[in-house]
Amino acid sequence: MKEILEKLVEGKINIDEAQTLLKAENILEFDEIAKFDVKRNERTGFPEAVFSPSKDYDDLILIIKKFLENNDDDLIITKLSNERYEKILEDLGKDSFIFDYNKRAQILVIRKEVKVKEKIAKIGIITAGTSDINIAEEARVIIEEGGCEAITSYDIGVAGIHRLFPQIAHMIKEGVRAFIVCAGMEGALPSVVAGLVDVPVIAVPTSVGYGVGEGGRVALDAMLQSCAPGIAVVNIDNGFGAGVFALTIVNSD
Repeated sequence: MKEILEKLVEGKINIDEAQTLLKAENILEFDEIAKFDVKRNERTGFPEAVFSPSKDYDDLILIIKKFLENNDDDLIITKLSNERYEKILEDLGKDSFIFDYNKRAQILVIRKEVKVKEKIAKIGIITAGTSDINIAEEARVIIEEGGCEAITSYDIGVAGIHRLFPQIAHMIKEGVRAFIVCAGMEGALPSVVAGLVDVPVIAVPTSVGYGVGEGGRVALDAMLQSCAPGIAVVNIDNGFGAGVFALTIVNSD
């Protein structure tokens, strides 16, 4: 970027040419396998992440190596099985980088160095049941990577709704800027939470359920149909998207 700006100042290129070069520099291509928006962190406050399940393992390793060679940001790998994580650890070498793997969330953060980040806000994360925790943990990793503090309370769904109210009260006292609410089955919990609070609620349907609720579609439809105001709904099992949306709310001030 500095080289491009110097050429502009020296009159070697015009402003339109500089704009084109800057746009091109923002995209990093790895052997026609992947294209990274390497300036996303500067532009949005959050780096790109790699969705791992559909990628060939050799391609995934290439992406990781090339990214870390060309970027100082942390690299996030989502939906990464423990088996693949162990293989990545073996192939890249335990001492080469700092590996932070959340087994429950199946999310890996690879760092070149540990950076101390000042907490910019607090986000509440709630699950209806224990089976929803893996998705909530994915969201927690993302918001912490984005510089927020997570206040969590799990297994406090509508089946025992008396458990919910003290946890909500605690989070409100802590000044959370948004709630991420993960629920499967009938997906009722986000509507209940939204009816109690005055900050945005990000509803995450999970694939927990059986019969008509299997796969999370019932929970998704229930959240989309909610009559409680202030709810935004992400896709089924999309803890990553919920975390990024919470960070967008925080960073929009």
